[in-house]
Amino acid sequence: MTDEQIARHLRRANDVARRAAGMGRHPFGALLVAPDGETVLAEQGNIDTVNHAESTLARHAASTWPGAYLRDCTLVTTFEPCAMCAGTVYWAGIGRVVYGASEEALLALTGDHEENPTLSLPCREVFARGQKPVEVIGPVDALVDEMVAPHRGFWTAR
Repeated sequence: MTDEQIARHLRRANDVARRAAGMGRHPFGALLVAPDGETVLAEQGNIDTVNHAESTLARHAASTWPGAYLRDCTLVTTFEPCAMCAGTVYWAGIGRVVYGASEEALLALTGDHEENPTLSLPCREVFARGQKPVEVIGPVDALVDEMVAPHRGFWTAR
């Protein structure tokens, strides 16, 4: 995936996050991108505290496309996948994850908010424990401020 494709997909995922926030959900968004790096196969906003954008999208992907195809797909997400989402991406067989902002950046926004008790467990560590590789690209420093924007004020208003 080129830097231009990554930026474009992250911005689209952030639009999905804004739509989720508009529905009263946490502002996270994810896309599943086809092996061509261009085609967006699916997009998903956050649903609730156990149906995150990434895990919901990964479950949908696993039930829709064959594993051999998903190995060449990319899950693009606004923030680093949590341990639950990373595990779901791994089990779905998606071969690459691109994220905009880190789990640490999220913790700085949410603090100890009861609706988002972040785990200090980077997705790279989760994937490293597996038997199949998952490539990880992120955080994308040039876009962190854009990814953070929908969260500013969100967590303090809840």
